[in-house]
Amino acid sequence: MGERQHSKQGFLLCLIFCVLLQGSPSQPGSSHAYNINCTGFDLYGVDPAAFQAVFDRKAFRPVINNSIPTQVNISFTLSAILDVDAQIQVLTSFLWVNMIWENPFISWNPEECGGLSKISVSAKNLWLPDIFIIEFMDVDQTPTSLSAYVYSNGRIKYDKPMKVTSICNLDIFYFPFDQQNCTLTFSSFLYTVDSLLLGMEKEVWEITDNSRDVIRTQGEWELLGINKATPKLAMGSSLYDQIMFYVAIRRRPRLYVINLLVPSGFLIAIDALSFFLPIESGNRAPFKMTLLLGYTVFLLMMNDLLPASGTPLISVYFALCLSLMVLSLLEAVFLTYLLNLIATEPPAMPPWLQSLLLRYLRGCYNKRSQKETRGSGPDPIHLPGLMEPVVMAARVPGSSEARLNGDPGSTRVPLEQQTQGPPTVNLWGKFCLILDSMLFWLYLLFMATALSTIIVLWNS
Repeated sequence: MGERQHSKQGFLLCLIFCVLLQGSPSQPGSSHAYNINCTGFDLYGVDPAAFQAVFDRKAFRPVINNSIPTQVNISFTLSAILDVDAQIQVLTSFLWVNMIWENPFISWNPEECGGLSKISVSAKNLWLPDIFIIEFMDVDQTPTSLSAYVYSNGRIKYDKPMKVTSICNLDIFYFPFDQQNCTLTFSSFLYTVDSLLLGMEKEVWEITDNSRDVIRTQGEWELLGINKATPKLAMGSSLYDQIMFYVAIRRRPRLYVINLLVPSGFLIAIDALSFFLPIESGNRAPFKMTLLLGYTVFLLMMNDLLPASGTPLISVYFALCLSLMVLSLLEAVFLTYLLNLIATEPPAMPPWLQSLLLRYLRGCYNKRSQKETRGSGPDPIHLPGLMEPVVMAARVPGSSEARLNGDPGSTRVPLEQQTQGPPTVNLWGKFCLILDSMLFWLYLLFMATALSTIIVLWNS
């Protein structure tokens, strides 16, 4: 009798234990382990109590097995390029960052709640991955009262706007025709590759196209393209996953071409044309000095448009134009001084210079005589900035009257006869003319070579 009673009590204990096991939650791994009862969500709204268990877990990474890393997919949209500061080497932009991950503790059947497949939940009630931008150089001003979309399959989509001030290695050598390649590196601050992995929610070409469609600023910079790389970041014995985006931007040079390059080109062209002013008139040097002063004022006024740091190629261009103007002014001052010296106290000409000059003049007169023999008339070429032939001939007795009377035979007078009278003054005058012409062509050659080199560098 006692044995039967003992057997009955054991049976009752086993029955109670089985009932308790059936009534307890299923073990992790079951497909219905964390199903949320969404009945009435479509009629009475979301019941916060249904998600309370999920909200209580927000301090922990949402995984069932802690050895499984959480996959976070990232994408962004570049909606504005606000500023590029070459002095402190930073890029200021506005991004819409998108992050998507799975929460295995969230699941419900949309058919049980009127087809409701997603709801918005305040982001402060959910676990959020600590994704940050490594190049970020400012305080994160992202609003704290944002929401995230929670889907019925446990997928969470979190979008946040960010004004990003990121460090960027800017190369301004080719300013204003420069292109910059800045990086935006997304990584986790806390979780290593054992706990968190990063992936791409969209392809790079989709991110680029969306950014071009959304971007609203039509200012100084335009977006060229976006590329990516996925290097690992090693910090001691820890290894972090990261995604590095290369954002290529290009400066719109129209403002600088109109305000800097075109006026500077006009001024240097006027300086070159000033060589056609007769040197004996004494107007060339004052004109060049006024032009040089105007160019200096122009550079001071346009200084705010230039980068505040570094040495761009355009600064070399301005320095070259300024140097050419100074050299042309020195040439005009030197020739004016030499002509005044010849008119007052002409020095003796060195024999080697006199022989070289006579040989050059004899060759010029022989060529002219051959042209006149063919009936082509006097040589019509006038060197820029030279004294008129009549003025020069007035210093040679016997030749000025013949030229004024239009006698073509006067050009056939032997060179030795033309240098009679004051031969030293005459030769020095011709030397000044030849020197002025030679310096003019050297000026043009140097200017064309230097400007062509700068243009080639800009186009490279």
